[in-house]
Amino acid sequence: MSEKITMTDGKLTVPDNPQIPFISGDGIGPEIWAAAKEVFDAAIKKAYAGQKAVDWIPLLAGQTAFDQTGQWLPDETLETLRENLVAIKGPLTTPVGKGHRSINVTLRQKLDLYACFRPVKYYEGTPSPVKEPEKVDIAIFRENTEDIYAGIDFAEGSTGAEKLKALLEEEGQLEKVRFPKTSAFAIKPISKEGSVRLVKAAIDYALGHGRKNVALVHKGNIMKKTEGSFKQWGYDACLAYGNEVFTQPEYDEVFKTCGKEAAEQKKNEAKVFVSDVICDNFFQQTLLYPDKFDVAATMNLNGDYISDALAAQVGGIGIAPGANINYQTGRAIFEATHGTAPQFAGQDKLNPTSIILSGAMMFDYLGWIEVSELIERAVAKAISNKHVTIDFAEKMDGATTLKTSEFGHYVAEILK
Repeated sequence: MSEKITMTDGKLTVPDNPQIPFISGDGIGPEIWAAAKEVFDAAIKKAYAGQKAVDWIPLLAGQTAFDQTGQWLPDETLETLRENLVAIKGPLTTPVGKGHRSINVTLRQKLDLYACFRPVKYYEGTPSPVKEPEKVDIAIFRENTEDIYAGIDFAEGSTGAEKLKALLEEEGQLEKVRFPKTSAFAIKPISKEGSVRLVKAAIDYALGHGRKNVALVHKGNIMKKTEGSFKQWGYDACLAYGNEVFTQPEYDEVFKTCGKEAAEQKKNEAKVFVSDVICDNFFQQTLLYPDKFDVAATMNLNGDYISDALAAQVGGIGIAPGANINYQTGRAIFEATHGTAPQFAGQDKLNPTSIILSGAMMFDYLGWIEVSELIERAVAKAISNKHVTIDFAEKMDGATTLKTSEFGHYVAEILK
């Protein structure tokens, strides 16, 4: 009989037969989910010889939910996600410019899944547009609930926009707006609490996974009160770690008073070194010297760009896993990071690797490390064997082109 995953004293308690909800998603979602589930079940069976198994609980959200229930995110779905803590999902329809708000964003905010965790690494043989993709192995922690994801947006000429203009004029700031009469306005809240918990999640990951460098990525040279504060609050959060964490400001101080050798010694003695970098420079550095970076912590919009740009270096978002996590409550949703691709729905054609590797992340999060490692190795073996879906096959010499379902079956057979 299956049981729910629970959180006790800050740690997940995972039974041998856990209930894990899944949302197959819209467009190609059902196809990639079916392929992924075959892989997951095969990996669990291989790892535990039938001693453990997952009871997959189907839930509705997105276009499929609206068509069946009239709700984009049914109350039952939200409540089940709250109760079961950990879930996995495919892509969901998000209209651009009008219509319902992103269900992905709604889930992150309703469940306070404040950390968007995107580990980006290269699998040998994956087609890449850069010369040395194998140098990319960076874990991105992107704040998920603040910044532009707050969705505070006022149309040109609206009452809200006019009130904001009046406030700006009162504060002597309106002259900074180039065309105030026709401007729309948005507000990007950045809080101390939100920044600290995000940065701590990144540092905890670095400490737990042997990663030496954590970069705070920001645009604090321009947005001094918001993004600049994110940087400072991030450094302040490091104080709680004592000698385990050494920061760039501390390095600079030791360098100034005792010299480079002493500063380098302090840096080497610490388990984690935390520095900061301007976001545009980070983009350049991750193209030129990606192996300089282990973990990055950043706000929402910067993280959005960074996650997809880094994913492009290792083969695209079709292979990029992701998760939205609250490390305090234990709640987490692992997900395919790409869109629904409705034009390909029903064709059994596209790459399910993103959701497969997201599942590997999920099992690692649950403490089922053996399952996670088996999945990763099997995916890597499929790619190195050049048995891939059409997106990769078109860029490989001598590749065998597999359908979505065939790729899932091939990876599962490697596991068996």
